[in-house]
Amino acid sequence: MKIISHWHGVDAADRGASVAMGNFDGVHLGHRSVIEAAAAAGPLGVLTFEPHPREYFAPDAPPFRLMNAEARANRLAKLGVERLFELPFGPEMAGFTPEEFARIVLAEGLGVAHVTVGRDFCFGKGRKGTVDDLQSLGAQLGFGVTVAPLLRVGGKEISSTAIRNALSEGRARDAATMLGHLHRIEGAVLHGEKRGRELGFPTANMSVAGLHLPRLGVYAVKVDVLTGPHQGSYGGAASLGVRPMFGENTPNLETFLFDFSGDLYGQHLSVALVDYLRPEMRFDGLPALVAQMQADCDRARSILADA
Repeated sequence: MKIISHWHGVDAADRGASVAMGNFDGVHLGHRSVIEAAAAAGPLGVLTFEPHPREYFAPDAPPFRLMNAEARANRLAKLGVERLFELPFGPEMAGFTPEEFARIVLAEGLGVAHVTVGRDFCFGKGRKGTVDDLQSLGAQLGFGVTVAPLLRVGGKEISSTAIRNALSEGRARDAATMLGHLHRIEGAVLHGEKRGRELGFPTANMSVAGLHLPRLGVYAVKVDVLTGPHQGSYGGAASLGVRPMFGENTPNLETFLFDFSGDLYGQHLSVALVDYLRPEMRFDGLPALVAQMQADCDRARSILADA
């Protein structure tokens, strides 16, 4: 998949795409229905924005994203997207009227052949543009427009908000049902305090900055090592939290990979939350902590064996 981060001077080979347009946070089943509709109209592309417009307009709001840009791109590539137009969202983009966005970005800049959006899509300054406006502008500017219906499962509308709520409550499997895949946290392995190694459970530490936090605690996880000499898939147990035993309060993700030996510093991992095991706890000394970690790993192995 090719990632294009501008709309000025796009290569001729990247013009003429049929694009699904939206933020696609989580790339859930509703998003997939929009992407599948776009695929029926020509060479498949996705048009999205980075940072998320909500981050631009409310930079001090609590983190809400289900995916960072890396995780979103990886998921879209798995769906067969050929071009990802990951356009920068800043003062210029935020200032476009609906008419200017359709003409300058879609028609002149990217030269799209077709645009597919969800029924609730809004665009342009002040979110004043509706799907009806987009259809009218497309007819004027020479690109087609498809409006995909909102998707419901079990009588309930699938949304990023519903998925966030499920994750906040530790309902990883319910979130996966709406996503169509396990919820994943992706990024580089960072150097930590190396306490896990000293306790016999070396962990890969990852930042969760900027992401909506699932319920803090311990999870059974599936881990894909995406880069480096140890690329492959592993089972594991992960602690998402603030490490109350050690007085720290910056949340991060610490993952212990089963049956693994090697150095992962600087490599990129994709950690999928399979099941919530327990909340964070304080223990009466390190021996009790180690005993609980072993119990967590045993339970996670059992869960993953049936997953």
